[in-house]
Amino acid sequence: MADRDRAGQYYQQQRGQVGETVKGILPEKAPSASQALTVATLFPLGGLLLVLSGLALAASVVGLAVATPVFLIFSPVLVPAALLIGLAVAGFLTSGALGLGGLSSLTFLANTARQAFQRTPDYVEQARRRMAEAAAHAGHKTAQAGHAIQGRADQAGTGAGTKTSS
Repeated sequence: MADRDRAGQYYQQQRGQVGETVKGILPEKAPSASQALTVATLFPLGGLLLVLSGLALAASVVGLAVATPVFLIFSPVLVPAALLIGLAVAGFLTSGALGLGGLSSLTFLANTARQAFQRTPDYVEQARRRMAEAAAHAGHKTAQAGHAIQGRADQAGTGAGTKTSS
């Protein structure tokens, strides 16, 4: 009898712990009326959609079971036709993808060329300015070289005249 009392106390203690655990999981306040109405509305709708998906699955299985002998009988025609259609679709998709790639490449080249030509006047102007500076520098150097030669020629002429006169 004492064993039964201890067992009963143990089970009550366990139930109390489980009850506390469940209370910790459940929210402390009740759902609002709008939440209850939403659940009450969506629950039948979800059930209806689940039933309809089951019916669609069953119809698909029955249709496949009925159509399998037809597919087997006509397979010498259907398999090559399916392969032909598959290859045709793959060809169209490939040609479209390659055409789109080519078009995007040409667009990129056109945009790059347009940007290069828009910057060309700046490059041409810089080149003209550098050429003018180089020409002015070369003219200045030429003038200096000419003066230096003229000065040496004058010195040579003056030095030669003094040697003969002395």
